[in-house]
Amino acid sequence: MNIHEYQAKTLFRDYGVAIQQGQLALTADEAEAACTTLGGKLWVVKAQVHAGGRGKGGGIRLCRTPGEARDAAEALLGSQLVTPQTGPEGVTVGAVYVEAGCDIARELYLGMVLDRDSERMVMMASTEGGVEIEEVAAATPEKILKAYLEPDGTLPAKAARELAQGLALEGEQVKRAVEFMSSLAHLGQELDCSIVEINPLVITSDDRVIALDAKVNFDDSALFRHPELAELRDTAAEEPLEAQASAAGLNYIKLDGKIGCMVNGAGLAMATMDIIKLHGSEPANFLDVGGGATAEQVTEGFRIILSDPAVEAIFVNIFGGIMRCDFIAEGIITAAREVEIGVPLVVRLEGTNVELGRKMLDESALELITASDMDDGARKAIAAAGGSK
Repeated sequence: MNIHEYQAKTLFRDYGVAIQQGQLALTADEAEAACTTLGGKLWVVKAQVHAGGRGKGGGIRLCRTPGEARDAAEALLGSQLVTPQTGPEGVTVGAVYVEAGCDIARELYLGMVLDRDSERMVMMASTEGGVEIEEVAAATPEKILKAYLEPDGTLPAKAARELAQGLALEGEQVKRAVEFMSSLAHLGQELDCSIVEINPLVITSDDRVIALDAKVNFDDSALFRHPELAELRDTAAEEPLEAQASAAGLNYIKLDGKIGCMVNGAGLAMATMDIIKLHGSEPANFLDVGGGATAEQVTEGFRIILSDPAVEAIFVNIFGGIMRCDFIAEGIITAAREVEIGVPLVVRLEGTNVELGRKMLDESALELITASDMDDGARKAIAAAGGSK
């Protein structure tokens, strides 16, 4: 789960991670008033969207008067912000964050991410603040410094000092950076974060260490431990079909192809998408109904797939282990009664209760195409959708 910058910075403040003072604004008037409340002579108005690269899209604006902040907010609110991460359609800006300016001496990068090889969180730092870390990793990987957190989520003080010194910090800067990193590690561990990123992390002219940006993602599987965090979710900022699927307990990600996929198990779903690409077409989605889906969830899965106008055929690929084939068959039959499928439907069933599932589909008189295996199903779905590219 992703949250907005202003929400992340509230969490930062609660955990002692230094930030500049800021205020959320939903209208241009509120943005102008925020400048008076915050004080100072310089403010930054930031679009609050779930996408990186806001500065490149004009979503971060420096303002020297409250009137300029008002104008910036008025221009941003309700607009479609296009960034390198949004695609050409952009995302709607529903709120802005007005933040007090600061005297920046240096811009750095600091982040934490789960390293699956070591099964630990790793803290990464770089002198290349303000630059996308992917670009740094590709061009100059030696500029990315790493320190692995302990299994309990703490960052050893020695490792934190080495990161700070690797960033060419000195004196009071090192002490403050170590405290900053330690607090950030505590936040990441206690809140079950999957990503914490600050780009840029700034050193001010008076040696303060401040998070000028904040990106925080949480492990969805751990949200049951943090109901207060689940309340921060902004479904209006998410892809509508993905939000609908999440509410139904389904794992769905919209893609750009034309073959809708309904599969049980993430590994099989990935393999299904791969084989569709192998045969020259593109999947329209990732949809894992899981091992315990009900007929109602399968029906909802069909609704979600069919809500994508790009879908020209659906490939149902089920290997019944925990998920029984007769459950899937029941879901398909129910969906056909409640939802106008309207596109070719290819079904491959194998595994637990497969004969019963096939019998149910045969007796339903549904118009569908059966497949003997995954490869056969992918080929038939692509052919039904008009062939490969």
